[in-house]
Amino acid sequence: MIPTAARLGGGARYAYPKEVWSPAGGWWTRPANWKSSTAIVGLAVSLTTYGIWAYSAGREVRHNAPTREIPSMLWSNQAAKMGVRDESSLAGQGGSHDH
Repeated sequence: MIPTAARLGGGARYAYPKEVWSPAGGWWTRPANWKSSTAIVGLAVSLTTYGIWAYSAGREVRHNAPTREIPSMLWSNQAAKMGVRDESSLAGQGGSHDH
């Protein structure tokens, strides 16, 4: 007995319904514009993240000066006022003393 063409391929891809709606586009999506859509979403996420970061950094308040170097000292306006942004004082070296 020679198999027919219908049996060679194993039938349909999967036994899922043909009409499926989902926000992502169904069972096997391969949208032609996925690169531009990904770029747009990436840009939106980046801009939102930057906006939230800038809002948070502008409202950051420290009541005590940090005892060691922390990342927010690089952009905090308050760090300059407290005098903790000076790197010679962070490294434990006297700023005006020559040894």
